[in-house]
Amino acid sequence: MANPRITLITFRVALVVTLIITMYLATTQQAPSVINDLNDKVNHILAFYVLAFLADYSVPKVRFNLSKGLTILGYGLLIEVIQYFLPYREFSLFDLAADGVGIAAYTFSQPVLGRFYILRHL
Repeated sequence: MANPRITLITFRVALVVTLIITMYLATTQQAPSVINDLNDKVNHILAFYVLAFLADYSVPKVRFNLSKGLTILGYGLLIEVIQYFLPYREFSLFDLAADGVGIAAYTFSQPVLGRFYILRHL
């Protein structure tokens, strides 16, 4: 079994890297073509599902709860506020709602994820 400290550090580094990449993609003027090929709301749902997952396993002593979910959603709101001030982006409540759907999808998938051996023993 992997060293729990190394695993925790890995999740935390992955969370920080994902937060940085998400912010970059949300604020860049020209998104990569693979991002443009997917529906924008699907991108939001997937990104915030992954962020919820990484945030949950980055702080394993605290169960995924409203506080963790609202913190991640707050990050989504921060992105939308920043986009409001960018001439080539726009603020969207629909994007924020899609972020919430991604977080909720993670919440509802936790029982299934808990069945995976590697995640159960972190």
